[in-house]
Amino acid sequence: MTVSEIAKEANSAALILAHLSTELKNQALNEMANALEANCSAILAANQKDLEFANKEGIAKPLIARLTLNEDKIRGMAQGIRSVVALPDPSGVRKSAMELDKDLTLYQVSCPIGVIGAIFESRPDAVPQISSLCLKSGNAVILKGGREAQNSNKVIVNLLQEGIKKVNGVPETAVQMIETREEVQDMLKEEKNINLIVPRGSNEFVKYIQDNTKIPVLGHSEGICHNYIDNEADIEKALRIALDSKLQYPAACNAMENLLVHQEIASKIIPQLIQKFEEKGVSLLGCEKTREIAANLPIASESEWDEEYNDLKLSVKIVEDIDEAISFINCHGSGHTDTIITENSETAEKFMDGVNSASVMCNASTRFADGFRYGLGAEIGISTNKTHARGPVGLEGLVIYKYRVYGNGQIVSDYSGENARSFTHKPV
Repeated sequence: MTVSEIAKEANSAALILAHLSTELKNQALNEMANALEANCSAILAANQKDLEFANKEGIAKPLIARLTLNEDKIRGMAQGIRSVVALPDPSGVRKSAMELDKDLTLYQVSCPIGVIGAIFESRPDAVPQISSLCLKSGNAVILKGGREAQNSNKVIVNLLQEGIKKVNGVPETAVQMIETREEVQDMLKEEKNINLIVPRGSNEFVKYIQDNTKIPVLGHSEGICHNYIDNEADIEKALRIALDSKLQYPAACNAMENLLVHQEIASKIIPQLIQKFEEKGVSLLGCEKTREIAANLPIASESEWDEEYNDLKLSVKIVEDIDEAISFINCHGSGHTDTIITENSETAEKFMDGVNSASVMCNASTRFADGFRYGLGAEIGISTNKTHARGPVGLEGLVIYKYRVYGNGQIVSDYSGENARSFTHKPV
């Protein structure tokens, strides 16, 4: 089947999904979860093939970590789908209502976007996350994973489709997959049938997609995330948060890459941080001021501050004050997630107001920036855009709205000219 045919089928499915009941969509989601749980061994067998390929190709360890599945992860996939079932349906919600005149009323009502093209790498668990969010919100989806996860993705998509087939009225073409780079090129030309592209990857990759399609793009670019330890930070909190931000899952896009420390607290906390990070095998780099405290650290070059390591590597910089920290983050960050550790509420608010990122935090690990942890059920991606959806994009980010006007024979001519009627424009 060609990409054009796949896109047309997805568009037809989206028209059906847009007016399906919440009950039917939830039934399909539960069957999708059941299918994954019942076929755990098939998924693991496919994943083993992918791991063998990835190791043979010399794919980077952080990507292999994202690629690897086990029984717990597969159960987690099913649990993730069921958590979406438990969430309110975002489609068909009345957002506002206004009387334009007597018997002439305007409603703003949420509705699905239509067909989503999702491009991602390495993580097979992204397949059920994205698929469940799209189906629950009434959207069809065309998935494209990385070649290193091709076998796992194919089996998972087939199982999801089998689950959908068990529910009459829900089109199995709600979830489809393409496999090659050539098909991606074709997908980018399908502006008639695809309404939104969600690429997950590097800045270069996202920019490439944006430059080669007329379809709107919801960019999920790299995560260059920061911890800033203020001079009024609690030392124990700072250590816990910094360690978690880097070590809990170093390959994640919301893991810390740059650690900023206020100069007044640097000599007290940096030696402790270095000891704890080195115990965990983290490779550290430092600015000139940091190296005055820890001379054994390699110097962090200017380009390091713009690097997403996705690994056990971290750059440390001493800053003069909160203003330099904010300025540094806005210059070198990717607009993803940044946190401040401080006991001063005014300083915290200055940071939260001043840092131009999708998620800003106070006294909490950057690893909290996640659709599931935010209570969104899951996420289709984390957007660093400033469009209708920003940060972890869950169900609410996958609906737009339409205006519905209900009248009783009114015409615009009655509201024009000398004796024109007046609009009431009264909220109802």
